[in-house]
Amino acid sequence: MAKPIELSLIKSPIGRPEKHRKILRALGLTKMHRPVALYSSPQILGAVRKVIHLVKVVER
Repeated sequence: MAKPIELSLIKSPIGRPEKHRKILRALGLTKMHRPVALYSSPQILGAVRKVIHLVKVVER
């Protein structure tokens, strides 16, 4: 079974490429410092890798 992870947006997507903003929206990250719990799948981890400079990841 996939491990749960918790993501939070720590840097603003303002001024970032549209592709990064779409990835953040797809992950459910809409507001700063609001945690989102997801299960780590290859698709989720690949999306997180694209915007790792904007998010904080905590494994549960």
